Amino acid sequence: MDYLYKKLKDYASSDYYGFHMPGHKRSSDLTGAELPYDIDITEIEGFDDLHHAGGILKQAQTRAASVYRAEETHYLINGSTVGILSAVLGCTRRGERILMARNCHRSVYNAVLLNELEPVYIYPELLDGTELNAQLSPEKTALLLEENPDIKVTVITSPTYDGVVSDVRSIADLVHARGGILILDEAHGAHFGFHPDFPENGNVQGADVVIHSLHKTLPALTQTALLHMNGTRVDRKRVRRYLHMLQSSSPSYVLMAGIDECVRALEERHKDIFERYTQLLRQTRKRLSKLQNLKLVDTEHYDISKIVISAADCVMKKGKEIKKFTGKDLYNVLNEKYLLQMEMAAASYMIAMTSPADTEEGMDRLVSALTEIDGKLAKADRDEGNNAQTYKRTVQGATAAAPESRSEEWTENKQIYMPAQAVRLKEEARVRMENDRNAAGSRGGNTEYVSLSGCAGRVALEYAYIYPPGIPLTVPGERISEGTADQMQKYEAAGLQIEGTELRGEIEVLTNG
Repeated sequence: MDYLYKKLKDYASSDYYGFHMPGHKRSSDLTGAELPYDIDITEIEGFDDLHHAGGILKQAQTRAASVYRAEETHYLINGSTVGILSAVLGCTRRGERILMARNCHRSVYNAVLLNELEPVYIYPELLDGTELNAQLSPEKTALLLEENPDIKVTVITSPTYDGVVSDVRSIADLVHARGGILILDEAHGAHFGFHPDFPENGNVQGADVVIHSLHKTLPALTQTALLHMNGTRVDRKRVRRYLHMLQSSSPSYVLMAGIDECVRALEERHKDIFERYTQLLRQTRKRLSKLQNLKLVDTEHYDISKIVISAADCVMKKGKEIKKFTGKDLYNVLNEKYLLQMEMAAASYMIAMTSPADTEEGMDRLVSALTEIDGKLAKADRDEGNNAQTYKRTVQGATAAAPESRSEEWTENKQIYMPAQAVRLKEEARVRMENDRNAAGSRGGNTEYVSLSGCAGRVALEYAYIYPPGIPLTVPGERISEGTADQMQKYEAAGLQIEGTELRGEIEVLTNG
C-alpha cells in the first residue's frame, strides 16, 4: 500500500530535477532554513490531484474513511473551517432557515452570512456556577424543529471547546425524523471512537456530515482536518463543489502527508496509543481532583482529554491585599512562572488541552504547578482568624469588581435583521460616507461606534467574541442585551480581549435601530 509521506521521501532522494512550482526547487540553499522543502511539491506526475483524486490521494482518503467509519472522507488543508463552510453552503439554499447551536464556531456564522441564511438558535444551558455551556437538549431541539417545520439543516457542536459532549445520536434521530440533515462540528473530537474512555464519533451516531480537526487532538500538522459524509440525505456533489471552490488549488503535500501519517498511526497502532494515553489521563485527573481551592471541572458527559480548571471563588493574598484570582491569572502564572502554555483562559477557568503525544513528564509538571498554585490560594468564603470580618469585606469588594460566572441561562440577544441584511446596511453606510465628504467619520449618519459598556440595546453590525474559542457574543443584526454587554465588560476586566470588532473596546452599531 502506498503512503504519501514515504512516496515523497523516495522522490526527494531520486534524481528528478523539477522545472515546476514551488520556487524553492526542493532545496534550502537560498534560505538556509530547516524547513521540509524536500517533500514540498505540487501536482506532478504520479502524485495525484486533491481536487480530482484518482490515485494515491484517493487511496489515502478512502483509508481515512475506513478508519473513521465514514462512507466518504475528504482531506482538508484549510482546517475545519473550510469543511464547515462547504458543508453548510452545500446543504442549504440561499435564503433558507437553519437551526444551529448558539455556541457554534464563528465559521458556521460566516456560512450563514455567505448564503444569507436565517438562523434559529438552540441555546444551551449554562452549567451551574460556571461559564461553561452544558450539553444541548434533545427536547429543546425537538421543540424548535416542531415550531419551524421548514428547517431542513441543523448544525451542532459536540464536543464543545471545553469538552462537553451532547447526545448526538438522539439529536440525529430527531432531525432525520423530520427529513432533515445533521451537520456535526466534531472538530475537537477527532480522537473519539478509538478507546472506550471516549465517545463514539459522529459517523456512527447518525450525523450526515462530520468535520474533524486532526491537528487539535492528534499528531497532525496545524491546519489539517477531515470532512466525512454519510447516507443519502446530503447532496454530496454540492458539498464537493464548495470544497473545490474554497480549498487552495495548490494544496500542500506536506500537510496532506501529515494527515496520511496521522491516519496511518490510528489504523495500525490505535490500541497501544490510546491505552497509554487514557491511563495517563486517568492518573492525572485523579491527582488534580485533590486540589483544594482550584477545581477540576467534570460535567455529566465530557471528554476526559480536556483538563478544565476552575478558579471561581478563588482569591489570592499579597501582603494585606486580597484580590480575585481569575482564569486569566491562572493562565498567566502557569505561562510566566512555570513555562506551561495553556490553550485558553476565560474569566473563571482555563483549559489545558492534551493529546496522545503528551508525556508523563509534561503531565507531572502541570499537576505540580497547579498543586503549588492551589496552596497559595483561598476560597472567597473562608474566615481567617481575627481578620475574618476584614477579610470578608475585602473579598466582597474584590469579588464585586471582578468578573463573575454567568447566570445559568444564556442572555439572549434579539435578532432584528438577518446577518446578511445587517452587513449590507453597514456597507451601504460606508459607501454613502465615501460619496459625501461632509459625512466623514459619521458613517453616513446610519452607523456609529459605541463603547462595550454602552452598547446594550443597540443593534450590532459586527461580530464580537473571545478567541479562542471564537463563539460570537454578538452577531450582526442582533439587539445587544444588557447581559451580553455586561459579560463583555467582565471579560475585559478579566484581561481578556474582545475580538472581531474593528476598534478595540468599541463596537459598530446602527445609529437609529
